[in-house]
Amino acid sequence: MARPVRQGTAYLVGAGPGDPGLLTVRGREILVAADAVIYDRLANPTLLGLARPDAVLIDVGKTPGRHAMTQEEINAAIVEQARLGRSVCRLKGGDPFVFGRGGEEALECLAASVPFEIVPGVTSSIAAAAYAGIPVTHRNVATSFAVITGHENPDKPETQVDWAGIAHGADTLVFLMGIGNLAEITAQLIRHGRAADTPVAVVQWGTWTRQRVVEGTLSTIAQLVADSGLKPPAVTIVGAVAALRERLAWWDRKPLFGRRVVVTRSRTQASDLTDLLTDVGAEAIELPVIAIAARDVAEAVGRLVAAGLPHDWVVFASSNAVDLFFAALAAAGADARLLAGSKVGAVGASTAEALARHGLRADFVPTSFSGEDFAKQVGSPEGLRFLFPGAAAASDDMPRELRARGAEVELLPLYDTVPDPSDGAAVARRFADGEVDAVTFTSSSTVRLFRELLPDVDLSGICLAAIGPRTADTMRELGLEPTVVAATSRLSALVEALSDWWQPAG
Repeated sequence: MARPVRQGTAYLVGAGPGDPGLLTVRGREILVAADAVIYDRLANPTLLGLARPDAVLIDVGKTPGRHAMTQEEINAAIVEQARLGRSVCRLKGGDPFVFGRGGEEALECLAASVPFEIVPGVTSSIAAAAYAGIPVTHRNVATSFAVITGHENPDKPETQVDWAGIAHGADTLVFLMGIGNLAEITAQLIRHGRAADTPVAVVQWGTWTRQRVVEGTLSTIAQLVADSGLKPPAVTIVGAVAALRERLAWWDRKPLFGRRVVVTRSRTQASDLTDLLTDVGAEAIELPVIAIAARDVAEAVGRLVAAGLPHDWVVFASSNAVDLFFAALAAAGADARLLAGSKVGAVGASTAEALARHGLRADFVPTSFSGEDFAKQVGSPEGLRFLFPGAAAASDDMPRELRARGAEVELLPLYDTVPDPSDGAAVARRFADGEVDAVTFTSSSTVRLFRELLPDVDLSGICLAAIGPRTADTMRELGLEPTVVAATSRLSALVEALSDWWQPAG
């Protein structure tokens, strides 16, 4: 059971180091329920998708040399939002109390008599190392570690870093925010007795799909990082454990690590494919070129319910059709029991999986993708009644084939597919800047609407992936040659096809 989120309370929530999957359960509860979300740049932007549509979103992100707000202004914003009676999620990268200035924000709440709670997060000091394949402790290598700021308060008259104590105070030293001072940090460690050949690794954007790692020693790492162009945010790990990366690296060894893949599914469906791509290391760029506009089918579904659904077959060609059909049944006071006297068909594995989520197992799934093939494989349809709930503009290949073979076919248009141009300009810039490696198409509609939305985008050198032959044929009709075609209609097969295509290069 989720714990309550109280009005007028400030929650200082650790968002984790970047991978959205590392947000804690309690952090998610608060983010989902919050009236206001005050977030910084190290909190993964995809987490904002968990916020309520009506939540107040306040960007207080800081980068070196650019502050959206000063820390004093951030403190004031937290207090102000809470005093308005709102539950406030202060979403902070990493952990709020590990060099996150959470202590200052909590003290400000205390001074203003604003109730507050601290929700710890996964700190980048451990997670960035882990995603680089570096354990900060190891029984045979390091029995202690220390976390040190690499960027002290510039207003302090002198350093508080005890370099003599730190140099030998722990087996593993982890510096946060130290890229700008890396040469000084390494020089101080060597000057105070740490061996110049001590292994060092610097991890930029740790746990993100853009993660980069530079390896060296105390004597070489500053120059290697400068030559690589590595910029903040980054974590520096000093100690013998850094050498274990050679054997334990895993995150940046995934088959699609660092590849930037455009997802053209509708906004409500994109997350499934995004999650699969992220799991194999890719950065998913969501471009929902298609939106699902549900139709008012209350009267039509009401008639079906009243008639007891007098159809021998109910055939679904998409997961959208499945979900909208069952939503319409529920609105009419009915449920899956209405289909008890009918056989259920699914065109494609993803559609069959959608049926399973509603408690139904498809009686028939064709061995190939197309609805026309379904009509040919289903058996003798003569005299049978078929119901097709689906898109208004769905292909008529299957109904036409079934009618030609003596079946009676009724169409139930549940939705229209319409363009969704909201993110087009931003994604077009990424194409122009060479920041796209692949584009995925999961239906013929996504191909057509992609071309309508971005007719002039240069796709040369970009991998174009189709979920099946029908989608691939549509691509060719519009002058796009598929680079890869999934072996089955599952989203997982599409990701596998991309992984297999890139494996030789990896």
